[in-house]
Amino acid sequence: MYFATILMQNSVDSEAVQKAMVAFFAIMPIIILVGLAIVIVPSWFILKKAGFSPWLSLLNAVPLGNLFLLYFLAFAQWKVVPAVPFVQLPVQPPYPPNYPPQA
Repeated sequence: MYFATILMQNSVDSEAVQKAMVAFFAIMPIIILVGLAIVIVPSWFILKKAGFSPWLSLLNAVPLGNLFLLYFLAFAQWKVVPAVPFVQLPVQPPYPPNYPPQA
């Protein structure tokens, strides 16, 4: 908000702009690290479950690395064993006993 008021003034005080830029550059690395953590942690678990090295998730920190990672995941042969589908067989009633016919 302080930065916006500086821009709306007719005469810009260079000292105020310098203070605003120092504050901006102090906060920006924290915002970048939080953003990278939000992307890298889920991709770490996805790659681990897909059978790949989870260290590939660090490609998200490289420009256009996330695009390469998406194409890699989409077209690679996953090394996981597919889960056996659980099929519950219906319960059959017991057959009636075979008694000899009675007269």
